[in-house]
Amino acid sequence: MLRDVTTQSDTAATEATVSILVQVRDLRPQDLPACTWSGSATHLRHVERELARAAAGEADYLAVCTPVGVPVAIGGVDYQVSEGAGTLWQLAVLPALQSSGLGTLLVRAAEGRIRDRGLHRAELAVEEDNPRARALYERLGYVAYGREPDAWDEEGPDGSVRRHETMCVLMGKNL
Repeated sequence: MLRDVTTQSDTAATEATVSILVQVRDLRPQDLPACTWSGSATHLRHVERELARAAAGEADYLAVCTPVGVPVAIGGVDYQVSEGAGTLWQLAVLPALQSSGLGTLLVRAAEGRIRDRGLHRAELAVEEDNPRARALYERLGYVAYGREPDAWDEEGPDGSVRRHETMCVLMGKNL
């Protein structure tokens, strides 16, 4: 639902601010073609495998969607990584909509899922070279408690797959 539109105009450019209602729901396999902004085909195959884990109750995978059901932010909560905690992972917001509050909404919804399971801690890892994401998590109350290396397969523009290795800051929050 379109809530409001504000426009400003001058001779050089026209700008508009549009507000819409979004909803958070489970990500579904049929959503994946609309999520190509979140990563490569290799990444989306991995997300598809994680949806099977979600169906088995081992994880939750959430989508923040527009009124027509298009995902504009996605991310998961894994309940198998750390005993007594939900681990947030693969959090992503459509690049054109970053810094609009969707990441905050996604994290808060994930924390709600963790609490719904009777757990009282959320954890995540953020790459050291991603200060923007780390700043968001700190604003939401996450505190760094360590660091560890991580790695995953990453698909290049030519379709080749290489191993991406990085160092991550481990963060946690009591819920």
